[in-house]
Amino acid sequence: MKFAAFEFAGQRGLAIEVEGAFRGLMAQDEGFPGDLLTLIRAGAPALKAAAKALGNGPVIDMAAVTYLPPVADPEKIVCVGLNYRDHSAESGFEQPTFPTLFGRFNSSLMGHGASIIRPQVSNQLDYEGELVAIIGAEASKVSEADALNYVAGYSIFNDASIRDYQVKSPQWTAGKNFDNTGAFGPYFVTADALPKGCLGLALTTRLNGQVVQQAEIDDMVFSVAQTISICSQFMTLKPGDVIVTGTPSGVGLARKPPLWMVDGDVCEVEITGLGKLSNPVHDEILQPLTKSA
Repeated sequence: MKFAAFEFAGQRGLAIEVEGAFRGLMAQDEGFPGDLLTLIRAGAPALKAAAKALGNGPVIDMAAVTYLPPVADPEKIVCVGLNYRDHSAESGFEQPTFPTLFGRFNSSLMGHGASIIRPQVSNQLDYEGELVAIIGAEASKVSEADALNYVAGYSIFNDASIRDYQVKSPQWTAGKNFDNTGAFGPYFVTADALPKGCLGLALTTRLNGQVVQQAEIDDMVFSVAQTISICSQFMTLKPGDVIVTGTPSGVGLARKPPLWMVDGDVCEVEITGLGKLSNPVHDEILQPLTKSA
């Protein structure tokens, strides 16, 4: 099942793909099943019931709507750094033997089609195409063998990073949490519609139509199952939590000269079976302060 969260004329809605078209309901419509986070927290039967209700709704013109992040308000967004060997090497790091984990916050999230904003304080805006796993059931101290049973579905992320702010301290938090840099979507695809752990799928990032990253999901150092199992040993993962699983080599920072995203660029991240996340890039425009009379 492939869901899309959207907004139209100031109202939120949810749609599902049916035979190549999207059908759905608005939040004010009778029979609206709720947002994706609510449905994920309610479990697989709720998602299936929602799919039926949405599939009986009218066709939605997705070209006319504003896409929203599939899960806009997760309790946790856990990101994995240095999770492809080639990326660790190009970044000058020895390959970690334990996942390099850091957090993103909801305030940085935006949907497919929204502008990634290059802040005025930096010109080092970089792209990072990544697979997202979304937790579907509370997971505490789960084994690697069982970990994928706790995944509700998958999506795509562009972990756009402000590189000079990322290295201002040993922790990467600042460079990973600028507003409007966490592109997420366009779809939430249920785990049962994809290979286990998304193994066999390909990730491709394009900047202005040129391929800048390309890798197989199988190339990750810590698989989706391993990452979930490891994280669950020290914290309880909750339904709706977002796991951003890492980016392959080819980032702008590692190129000579560096390839930073600039105003007018378009960055796309595509993963087999999950669709294509596309976002334009624009410079931050600061509003002038108005003097009180």
